[in-house]
Amino acid sequence: DLPWNPNRLEQRFGRIHRIGQKEVCHLWNLVAKETREGDVYIRLLTKLEAEGKALGGKVFDVLGQLFDKKPLRELLMEAIRYGSDPARKEELLRQADGAVDHAHIIAVMERRALVHNEMDISKVMSIRDDMERAYAKRLQPYFIQSFFAEAFRRLGGQMHRREEGRFEITHVPAKVRERDRVVGMGTPVQPRYERVTFDKAYVDEQPRAHLVCPGSPLLEAVISCTLDEHVHVLKRGTILIDDADEGVVPRILFTLEHIIHDGRRGRRGTYNVVSQRLEFVEASADGTFRHAGAAPYLDYRGATEAEQGVLQGEVEKAWLNQNWEALVMGFAIQHVAPRHYEEVQEHRLPLIAKIEAEVKARLMKEIRFWDARAEELKARERAGKKTKLPAQVAEERANRLGDRLKARMLQLEAERSFLSQPPTVKGGALVVPRGLLAKIGAAPAEEVLPSETEADRALTERLAMEAVLAAEQALGRATRDRSDERGLGYDIESKEPRDGHLFFVEVKGRLANADSVTLTRNEILCALNAPERFRLAIVLVENGEAQPPVYVTNFDFGQPGFAQTNATYALKQLIVAGGPPR
Repeated sequence: DLPWNPNRLEQRFGRIHRIGQKEVCHLWNLVAKETREGDVYIRLLTKLEAEGKALGGKVFDVLGQLFDKKPLRELLMEAIRYGSDPARKEELLRQADGAVDHAHIIAVMERRALVHNEMDISKVMSIRDDMERAYAKRLQPYFIQSFFAEAFRRLGGQMHRREEGRFEITHVPAKVRERDRVVGMGTPVQPRYERVTFDKAYVDEQPRAHLVCPGSPLLEAVISCTLDEHVHVLKRGTILIDDADEGVVPRILFTLEHIIHDGRRGRRGTYNVVSQRLEFVEASADGTFRHAGAAPYLDYRGATEAEQGVLQGEVEKAWLNQNWEALVMGFAIQHVAPRHYEEVQEHRLPLIAKIEAEVKARLMKEIRFWDARAEELKARERAGKKTKLPAQVAEERANRLGDRLKARMLQLEAERSFLSQPPTVKGGALVVPRGLLAKIGAAPAEEVLPSETEADRALTERLAMEAVLAAEQALGRATRDRSDERGLGYDIESKEPRDGHLFFVEVKGRLANADSVTLTRNEILCALNAPERFRLAIVLVENGEAQPPVYVTNFDFGQPGFAQTNATYALKQLIVAGGPPR
């Protein structure tokens, strides 16, 4: 009792899985060969199979729309009625071939798709580049684990390591459970968990573990409690030390939140948020602002009590006593918010337009059907004939569909109405470079070689960058110097011409008598995120000349601790693990 239409057949098969079938199922659609309708149907299936291979098996999804001039059912019925006529049979086969013509299938799939494929190759490559950059700084399980373990401990929770990648939570504080009742939307937070994990690879081991990830009730409740307890600290500000900066000019780091919502309202009357983003902006004493990258604070450490005492004079300087919040708000309104707004518009407007067209087409088709059906039933009723379905019922269905269409159009219009809220300042910090600490007499966090002056370091870094850029270009790659951007975790972006993939190269120039290399937290995280794409390029400089770069790849740099901002590695060990540029 299966339908002839493979589109409906696939829907029927889907129901088997929805009712709880867990075993592998196979379904055969039997066609009687050497029959009038069988010949047409087999011709159709043969063509579909060939097109399905070419189009990745997506043909059956649009089969019902391929026969736009004549439904498949009518085509098969004509084959039964007129199949004995060779000319008529040939015409039916020609119609079947035309329906599954490659160009026709592509056109139907384009019309049906929610997003048109209107991108040229340069746009596709640009999107892939953005995806690879995002991959290099994505939120990995160990980021979440590092935050959760510390925040949960500070809230009074108790978590103990068990098997590899798995933990037992013996106590969830009452305030975390209470907070879940306020902000939670999913499964309630439990008083204890036999096993939790931060990596889905460890979920299915016995006993099964609860996955702690963005969106999970336990993590969301911990984040909410942490913000409640410490949000005032963000606004009050702090002093951070940039140990990688040998300069002497301090700067202010601002954290801003920007929200864009549309015209839809939720159950509580609030507008629906379509995009919410944290932005980081740095300001210098002369009032110059610059984007600070995705997470620059990860490379900065908190100032010690001794350093805070020494820096008291810096904190009291006149340039800091301005209304910086108003100034950074002005910069964000001019430069940060418009860029975010344009990105949201560019992504969502074409999607909404396509959804609107599809909704109209599909609902109007149903409305026309039930309107015509209602008129047909009215005519039969006026003629005194019995009908299985009253005309009034058909008319009500058409009216309900019309109301549904109006409501959907209003909803889509609300989705199209974007409103950008003013950016808000969530926090700030005075960032002090290590060079300034050394200048005012505070001991630097890391001693430099006695023979290495500031000029030496600048020359070493420049020679190292030049050597690595030349090495990358010798490999035929297109390079982009991004060393001036903070928080990336690498200095050079290099594109392989053969496949278009990106490599992320962190350059470390060292004098020949150096014995160590220090990586910042962001550099380590980039190496952990994209080990196959990350390159640590070490360049030794002697007598003003750079030696050939040594590339360290797939090296285990370890996972940084919660408060760790950098890690130092033995230079000899890295040189041994490295090799020529590749």
